[in-house]
Amino acid sequence: MKNLSLINKIIFIINSAFAVLLLLSYTIPYIKPTYLPLISVLSLLVPILLIINNLFLIYWLVQFKKQFLLSLFCLVFGINYASSFYKFKSKATSSNLHTSVMSYNVRLFNLYQWIKDKNIGTKLDEFIKNEKPDILCLQEYYSDSSVEHFYPYKYLYFKDSTRKNGQAIFSKYKIINKGSLNFEKTSNNAIFVDIIKNIDTVRVYNIHLESQHLNPKKDSLTKANSERLLKSIAKTFSRQQTQIELVKQHLDENNYKTIICVDLNNTAFSWAYRVLKSDFKDAYVEAGEGFGTTFNYNYIPLRIDFILADPRFEVLNFKKFNVKYSDHFPIKATLGF
Repeated sequence: MKNLSLINKIIFIINSAFAVLLLLSYTIPYIKPTYLPLISVLSLLVPILLIINNLFLIYWLVQFKKQFLLSLFCLVFGINYASSFYKFKSKATSSNLHTSVMSYNVRLFNLYQWIKDKNIGTKLDEFIKNEKPDILCLQEYYSDSSVEHFYPYKYLYFKDSTRKNGQAIFSKYKIINKGSLNFEKTSNNAIFVDIIKNIDTVRVYNIHLESQHLNPKKDSLTKANSERLLKSIAKTFSRQQTQIELVKQHLDENNYKTIICVDLNNTAFSWAYRVLKSDFKDAYVEAGEGFGTTFNYNYIPLRIDFILADPRFEVLNFKKFNVKYSDHFPIKATLGF
């Protein structure tokens, strides 16, 4: 510090603060949200913390200052986080025995005109029809969609019988069993089906955890609004913990090969992700490329939608589609049997 200018001393102090926050964020996946709910909110900021520490690293390297070691240490220490944040090169392989799986939060096919385009519903239908994955999991599904005519087998579940929105699983393969986990006091839910693929029985989960209700236009960073937002997110994470514990119990009772499609409403740096993923393969980490952003929120690269594959599957390919028909982007994985 003695050989630094006043400005560089101030910058290094700021650098140190962000380095500490990044190190602290590494502990979040191991802390239940109900124990430290406000600390768990930090998981949403990990992408920003990684970017900022990389910028500090570059700043000190350009000046040939040894202060670069601070951010370098923090980034290397959390090297496993990097693969959940950015992938430099995708893996693309092929197999004669494979199946394609898509997960997509379609936001009720734009029923309430969040996007000022009256043709969004039609565009969504056409997109799904053109891609037509073997297995399709839709969150925030609305049942007037023509998607229902694209598949021979389906499971639609609406928690409120007076409304036509909920979760949906569509399949080219025969469904022999289905069910719902029925999260309490929320419109969010988890459903599952058992399908027959060749001689295998495969279980597919479609999970939509408690929503954050984030709005890029309304969630300005004023002091009052930030405090409200933090408390709201912390409460949501606590609810997610209960939901994940219910899902995990159901998973532990299942012996079939399993595929999980989930709108986690949380990041890969959270307790919810670590517990749900367990020894499953994250399709993006296995075969993705780039940031993998799945939620369109103020240019922050948030990856909150996941396809998790049983370790007995091989992830052959992964793709995120940059279509703006919802506040989420669809993701698709090709799995080898």
